Amino acid sequence: MKKKAIILGATGLTGSHLLQLLLKDTDYDCVKVFTRKKLTISHPKIEEHVIDLLKLSDYAEEFIADVVFCCIGTTKAKTPDKTLYRAIDYGIPIEAAKLCKQNSINQYIVISALGANAKSKVLYSRLKGEMERDVLAQHIEQTHFLQPSLIVGNRKEKRTGEDFSKQLMKIVGFLIPPRYKMIEAETIAKAMVQLTRKAYKEVIITSEEIKLIAKQYE
Repeated sequence: MKKKAIILGATGLTGSHLLQLLLKDTDYDCVKVFTRKKLTISHPKIEEHVIDLLKLSDYAEEFIADVVFCCIGTTKAKTPDKTLYRAIDYGIPIEAAKLCKQNSINQYIVISALGANAKSKVLYSRLKGEMERDVLAQHIEQTHFLQPSLIVGNRKEKRTGEDFSKQLMKIVGFLIPPRYKMIEAETIAKAMVQLTRKAYKEVIITSEEIKLIAKQYE
């Protein structure tokens, strides 16, 4: 039987690559996109739900699939309000995990971040760590957290800090350990799809492992 997938964050850099891969994948006949803004593309496989993602639990009846991909994330620059920042980076993935459990969805794949640690003094790392901890508390059978380093690709918005990091890594990249090197958003998307094709024991998947898994994608 063909599979159904849900994507949260399909309009973002990695999520948009993931959407394109799933639309081409013959294993899937439906890709449900829960998004706050309408997609710029249409496709027979797409089932689009334009909603307030902060009220995801209101859409439990539509939240039915074989696998859920969570590509949700924001930045301090885009979301300076700490309460809203937490509601997005922590709240949405947690609500999605609860819906997975409620609706017997056995596979949940989430983009987290390198250095995620619930005890970190850094807000970004702490939120990602708390998110991972509380998603795992839902005991979803197949849960994977991808912890990429700096994600690069053709973004719609300009990020000065990211551009600087790209240039720096080009100069001193040979000194940087594999897990800290830049990673393409498309590589992450390929790894996410590949994780649904065979059983992987690892729950935490860092950049170097993401790249290895992505190489198996065809």
